Amino acid sequence: MIQASELILNPDGSVYHLNLRPEHIAHDIIFVGDQNRVEKITQFFDSIEYSTQKREFKTQTGIYKGKRITVMSTGIGPDNIDIVLNELDALVNIDLKTRRPKKELTSLNIIRIGTSGSLQADIPVDSFVMSKFGLGLDNMLRSYLIDKVSHVAIEDAFIMHTNWDIRKGKPYAITCSEKLEKIIESDRIFKGITATAGGFYGPQGRILRLNIQDEELNNKMDNFDFNGERITNLEMETAAIYGLSALLGHNALSLNAIIANRASGTFSEDPYKAVDELIAYTLNKLAGS
Repeated sequence: MIQASELILNPDGSVYHLNLRPEHIAHDIIFVGDQNRVEKITQFFDSIEYSTQKREFKTQTGIYKGKRITVMSTGIGPDNIDIVLNELDALVNIDLKTRRPKKELTSLNIIRIGTSGSLQADIPVDSFVMSKFGLGLDNMLRSYLIDKVSHVAIEDAFIMHTNWDIRKGKPYAITCSEKLEKIIESDRIFKGITATAGGFYGPQGRILRLNIQDEELNNKMDNFDFNGERITNLEMETAAIYGLSALLGHNALSLNAIIANRASGTFSEDPYKAVDELIAYTLNKLAGS
């Protein structure tokens, strides 16, 4: 039995941080970072059956073209993803009354919709990027036993190419769900490796008043190539989502609207339009329309 200190429940039986009970979520779930983006997606729903928010975790579940979908904000960073994925999994794979794992696994379909900056000059602003791999630079997933789901060859190639300082922890590489990749892919979408940083400033090469460990890391990442797979973009959630989903038996895919190109120094003239187009595209793919 899982102890109360390990799986914390609220007085109403909901999981502690997400404030959700099993009946509140669909098995198709869209992640966004910003809580204000939840309703940018659910405004297209035919109906909304449930809505709640605790801290930065806002959730709405409803129907879109006959498909039951949950939209949830995760906040920023791999540490939040650790909370969200573990509590979502508990909702479907642990009996919250007996506190025991269920015998039959329930797999969720999780798609992240986010915004990001491209690291490659040929991936323009307003385009879509699908993360074929998540490359975690954050070290969060190393708290788990990940050898069965990680791609050691990519990790080792990246460490060698960048002369990575292992004192920052060993990067990890996880692939996306092939099932969701087939559902979502199209000729419009670029694919590649999405690097996931554990912070926004120093971990992504930004310098304000503090010097950073490797000022050339972004340039090294720009020209990293593993069997034709390049690092397309840099953000703060994808690798953690892929890693925990793979370990827990869920399907995960990350999509980003590219609103900036750090290689060319350009920024989208209408970033909201790019995000809205990605939302509509993803919803219709999920609904099979």
